[in-house]
Amino acid sequence: MQTANCPLLLITSIRLEPLPSEVKMIKTTSEKLSYQTSFSNGHAVSLSDTTDDKGGSSAGFSPHELLEAALASCMNMSIRMFAKRYSIPLTSVSTTVTINMSNPDETIFCYTLDLIGSLSENERQHLTKAAQYCPVRQTLFKTLSFSDQSGG
Repeated sequence: MQTANCPLLLITSIRLEPLPSEVKMIKTTSEKLSYQTSFSNGHAVSLSDTTDDKGGSSAGFSPHELLEAALASCMNMSIRMFAKRYSIPLTSVSTTVTINMSNPDETIFCYTLDLIGSLSENERQHLTKAAQYCPVRQTLFKTLSFSDQSGG
C-alpha cells in the first residue's frame, strides 16, 4: 500500500474575480431535512447528508463517501478504458475505496480492485497500473489549496 503525506489545508492565494463560465462545477443546495444537501453538475442530481449521530438523517452520501466514490469511479473507468483500448478481455471491474484518517498527519485512500475476465497475470498488472493514472488519483496526489471565490 502506498502512502503519502497529505496536507489538510494549504491556502496559497485568494482570487476575488468570478470563475470563468466554462469552468465545470458542482452546486449544492440545502434541503428540508436538517443537513441534507442536494448537489448537481447541471445534468445529474444526488443527495448528501451527515450521519444520525451528527444530527443528520443518513439520507444521502456523506461527504467522505463522495470522496471515496470519486476515486473509486475514476479508477473503475480508467481500468475499463485501458482494457478497451488494448483489447484486454476484461468482463467487469469492482473497485472499493475507504479513507483511513486514523493518523492526524496523513490521509490514506485504501482501495481494492476486483478484475473479472480471462486475464493473464501481465494483463492484470497493466490494468492495476492503469488505475494509478486515473485523473482523480492524480489530483489527490498534488498539493491541495483552497480559494474562496464567493467575493465577500
